[in-house]
Amino acid sequence: MQATSKKVITRDEWEKKLNDVKIRKEDMNKLVMNFLVTEGYVDAAEKFRMESGTEHTNPQLFFHLQQQRLIELIRNGKVEEALEFAQEELQSFLEELERTVALLAFEDVKNSPVSDLLDISQRLKPQVMSMLQFLQVKAMKKLPSLLRMLLWAQNQLDEKAAYPRITDLFTATLEDPAI
Repeated sequence: MQATSKKVITRDEWEKKLNDVKIRKEDMNKLVMNFLVTEGYVDAAEKFRMESGTEHTNPQLFFHLQQQRLIELIRNGKVEEALEFAQEELQSFLEELERTVALLAFEDVKNSPVSDLLDISQRLKPQVMSMLQFLQVKAMKKLPSLLRMLLWAQNQLDEKAAYPRITDLFTATLEDPAI
């Protein structure tokens, strides 16, 4: 029986190696933008977009974020600012824009024919669309193959080293190597 010696990698060494991984600024910006959009931080997402040059990949989602910004201006009584914003930012989505701007025509917007725009469900639309897009496009297509690659890589590494191994894929719990 031949004894094989595996290299032992401690948790500190493992975490140092992980910290040495370089992440592209573009990828980090997309991650931040996704978080801002998913969590509904419309103004922050817009400012981040302008400062970082990161674009929304879904034009419909971008419109709904802009629409929500317009609705909030109207809700807060900033009529001139709302009209200016609508003219400058939202012309490509004219039909929905017209419905939204119609809120300005009514003194009692809560009882107007377009009052549904003031409903909480309207506020949630960008977050829901973003989450659906994220889950459907990113996670559902890539996650299974990424998990298979992780398991394959761990199996390959098991033959050569003892290292902090992920034992629970749902929580990414690390198990310290047996020394």
